[in-house]
Amino acid sequence: MKQIVLLGSTGSIGDSTLDIVAKFPDQFSILGLAARHSDEKLEKQVRSFRPKYVALADPAAAQRLRARLNDPAVQVLDGPGGVTEVAALPESDLVISAIVGGAGLVPTMAAIQAGRRVALANKEPMVMAGQLMQAEAHRQGVPVFPVDSEHSAIFQSLAGHRREDVRRIILTASGGPFWDCTKEYMETVTPEQALKHPNWDMGAKITVDSATLMNKGLEVIEARWLFDCPPAQLDVVVHRESIIHSLVEYRDGSVIAQLGLPDMRTPISYAMDYPRRVPLDPPALDLWKYGKLTFYEPDPVRFPCLRLAYEALERGGTCPAILNAANEAAVDAFLHHGLPFGHIANVIERTVQCADVQPLTSLEDALEADRWARDKAAEFIRTGS
Repeated sequence: MKQIVLLGSTGSIGDSTLDIVAKFPDQFSILGLAARHSDEKLEKQVRSFRPKYVALADPAAAQRLRARLNDPAVQVLDGPGGVTEVAALPESDLVISAIVGGAGLVPTMAAIQAGRRVALANKEPMVMAGQLMQAEAHRQGVPVFPVDSEHSAIFQSLAGHRREDVRRIILTASGGPFWDCTKEYMETVTPEQALKHPNWDMGAKITVDSATLMNKGLEVIEARWLFDCPPAQLDVVVHRESIIHSLVEYRDGSVIAQLGLPDMRTPISYAMDYPRRVPLDPPALDLWKYGKLTFYEPDPVRFPCLRLAYEALERGGTCPAILNAANEAAVDAFLHHGLPFGHIANVIERTVQCADVQPLTSLEDALEADRWARDKAAEFIRTGS
């Protein structure tokens, strides 16, 4: 029986993870749950899965949950420190990190420092401080399993092969809902339009990132650290059907890919029970139904966020953390009707351009860069400059 700690349990990854746990109660149990502020949804999860530990980053939400549960068998922790404490529980067999955005950095690192095996579903911690996280994972002798469908596909396609034989890693991108739209049209799109992803059912922030292709840029940065791959060996191809999740090309010309229907339960379950595969019994992949699979080169004019991510990766140091924070601020403003969709990339680029990029020597370096970039991006958003 694997004891699971689930960070970000009230999001879409959390829903899929708990669905797996419910289907296989003889294999998995929930030791701890953590979320930011969704106390009502978290209460339902606590009553269904009976964890020993629960944490809410919002102290007021934690107090409401504590009062409603009124259960001495469930320890309710609060604040960011409470989330970090749950992440580092010594009884856990696996910590699934799915807190959206940079808020997941500290608890994910705490899990690694505590020697916990981590399944990483939120890419932002690896974007902000991947070099530090992987160095700590090596020191602790613990694996970091990828949960993103693209990184899980790479992980599977690398299995059994020598890393020195890899020529390229190719991440696939759906292209989002606006792939066929003009740049002028994208200036006017609404949050409601941006949240209609053609293939995946995801949270709001990652869905907007998919629409700008920043999600793929962040995945490129994450892949650099997850797989110790030089940036020059990381490519992106737009694959509208989302059937091929990523590919690895080897120096003899062989290309190995992982295919499957869009369903996040597949990469989640693979990380949960690696190297075994959980019998999810999903619908079969009917290639005859699709007839053909299509591929396109990313368009850097209509989707500049991908270029910005590559540039941040090349600059290194705290630049990826700055890029990520500026993107989070811009996307949040767009979702609240405070910034046009077409200006998201502008805010990010301006923030990065005026940044004093420093070497990344500690977690505090990444957090300070994150704080600065959020403030600077907010200034650009507020002034419209």
